[in-house]
Amino acid sequence: MFDPALRRRINPLLAPLGRGLAERGVSANYLTVGGLAIGLLAVPLLANGQYAAALVIIALNRLIDGVDGAVARHRRATALGGYLDIVCDMAFYAAVPLGFALADPRNALWAGLLLASFMCTSSSFLGRAIVAAQRGESDDGARGAKSFFHSAGLIEGSETIAAFILFCLWPDAFPWLAGIFALLCFWTAAARVIETAYLCKKSEKP
Repeated sequence: MFDPALRRRINPLLAPLGRGLAERGVSANYLTVGGLAIGLLAVPLLANGQYAAALVIIALNRLIDGVDGAVARHRRATALGGYLDIVCDMAFYAAVPLGFALADPRNALWAGLLLASFMCTSSSFLGRAIVAAQRGESDDGARGAKSFFHSAGLIEGSETIAAFILFCLWPDAFPWLAGIFALLCFWTAAARVIETAYLCKKSEKP
């Protein structure tokens, strides 16, 4: 929901760094994969209750995620780059609930529910992109230059990172926070399905 507004503020700040790295031959794809490798370090940190350190790792992962896009915009955006970006994002998003599940057995049920909600949001997001490609829809560019159609939703990347920050700041409240966030994710997925069904039926009318 807040992604477009944040992108308008963050992208200009990252542009000089992206340009400098691109001019030095740094690959956006290497940054993407490297960012995931760093982000996965949050799992053992969370599992051992090192929430402050995990929060630093989460922030670093998101910074690299922004920088790789800035590099790609100054070099040449590719289909592979877009593919790697979404795969690494989804893998990172799944890793954080896993870390909390490992930290405390009482978190396991809520982490599982959160992961299930992530499956719904990611599948509805990617499914909507497939329908958009079939219908010839173009991305509105509100989230910056993207390799494929990005559908809007109540819960997007910005809200997910905000939730991760809350998890780390108040780890004892993880069950409540995860449960609330999972419901919002299910809501987002349902809204995307309804929107997609409406658009498809509308286009099928004679």
